[in-house]
Amino acid sequence: MNRRRASSRLSAYLLGAIIGVGALFGTVNIMHSAVAVRTREIATLRALGYGAAPVAISVLAEALLLATAGALIGAAMAWFLFDGNRNSYGGMVVFDLAVTPHLFVIGVLWALGIAFLGAAIPAIRAARVPVATALRAM
Repeated sequence: MNRRRASSRLSAYLLGAIIGVGALFGTVNIMHSAVAVRTREIATLRALGYGAAPVAISVLAEALLLATAGALIGAAMAWFLFDGNRNSYGGMVVFDLAVTPHLFVIGVLWALGIAFLGAAIPAIRAARVPVATALRAM
């Protein structure tokens, strides 16, 4: 019984890691696009006197804000839809789903971590945009 539980946990962690890597690439893609579309606005802020750090922090803050909203909505939906769900096959209980407050918090923290990592490279790119070149772009 204990061996089966360990195998199930390993499978869940492996699947979660694969999904996390996919989410990380998705975050990088979305934030890169957001920075690319706003190149001129970012350059205008830099020309007005904002430094590289505030620009990078604004990109990170945007990603974290969006991730927080999405994570809270997703975790709440998982809690309401799947908590206490019992799945059985042929009369035997295969597994019970339990969305605990601890798992709720872990899910939100993972989402924030993925958002931070995914937005770091686009934030650095936004901070390094040459002002004159970016203002001429588009």
